[in-house]
Amino acid sequence: MKAAWALVSLVLLTLNLRAAITGVPPVLGELQGVFGLSGVELSVLTTLPELCVGLFSALAPALARRIGTEAAITVALLVLTTGLLLRAIPGKGALFAGTVLAGAGIATGNVLVPAVIKRVYPTRAGSLTGLAMMLMSVSGAAAAGLAVPLEQAGGWRLALVVWAVPALVAALAWGPLARRPAAGPASAPQRGELSLLRSPLAWSVMVFMGMASLMFYTLTSWLPQIMREHGVPAATAGTMNSVIIVIGIPLGFVVPVVAARMRDQRPLVLAVAALMVIGLGGLLLAPGAGWVWTTIFGIATGSAFPLALTLLNLRSPDAATTARLSGMAQSGGYLLAASGPLTFGLLHTLTGGWHASIWLLLGLVVPELVCGLVAARPGVLRVHEPAKDPMYPAPT
Repeated sequence: MKAAWALVSLVLLTLNLRAAITGVPPVLGELQGVFGLSGVELSVLTTLPELCVGLFSALAPALARRIGTEAAITVALLVLTTGLLLRAIPGKGALFAGTVLAGAGIATGNVLVPAVIKRVYPTRAGSLTGLAMMLMSVSGAAAAGLAVPLEQAGGWRLALVVWAVPALVAALAWGPLARRPAAGPASAPQRGELSLLRSPLAWSVMVFMGMASLMFYTLTSWLPQIMREHGVPAATAGTMNSVIIVIGIPLGFVVPVVAARMRDQRPLVLAVAALMVIGLGGLLLAPGAGWVWTTIFGIATGSAFPLALTLLNLRSPDAATTARLSGMAQSGGYLLAASGPLTFGLLHTLTGGWHASIWLLLGLVVPELVCGLVAARPGVLRVHEPAKDPMYPAPT
């Protein structure tokens, strides 16, 4: 892989890993009217991307071993493009099938980004992970912000299908890189995968990533409603959500760079946990100071996930292990995260208030902290396989 072309391709890939998801919620009302979606179907449609990311992430390392990392990414981008085009076809079946395909493509790309960075730019893991996180956040925010104007300008089809263009461009960029033939059997990496399942460090990375995602998705899903019930106007409550996302954009770049320069990342984990406790405690005791807690949530959640993504590289001895750890962590992590907004909402329905739901998040800070401290401790995973994996040759 040529380093310069790889960097351009990596940028194009990361620009496509959020837009297909974040561009849908702003036009849900229009989609509900067009497709006649029930409340249950609407809930499934909003939860499906996260579930797909969780389910398909586990398959990405095996696909990369079978056909090569670059070919796997090319296939993922083509699947993503197909899913985005399929969603523009009238009919509930096409809408849901397209969402599943888009989720599968995004899942594969998510998993393999850290592995590409580890192999091609091993000494720049922090800065390139930060760049990837920042580009994901920017593209996600742009897709959310442009969804309604696009829908008003050209209808719901344009709002959904427009993101197929950058996905196809990225696939064309990765295509020449995918011509490298895959080599070697998959048996040795499979033994490595089994050793990850027996590794407390790998499980800690997975739980920390899952809790970081759960906190973000739960807060951005329900914070506007909490604020509205405490007298905050709907527009202001929505702006608070946007602030959380915007704060995360620069942190997505800064945190990986800082973490990569530290031998021990545990102070960052402690800071994230402390901020979450302060923010959630403040939301319980003084919900009227919503802007203060919103800012704290933005810093905490905007730091936690980039840190978790960076740990995938820092705790792995080679690119092959990075891919497998990424698959394990993102599969289990996203499935764990998908349960957060649902459980939070059910507790609100059962209790008639928000206190029990917020106390649940406070309780979940404990496993986030404990697993984060284990994951951030200096050292790398020890997997029983050759140090030089033929599936991931040195960069050329």
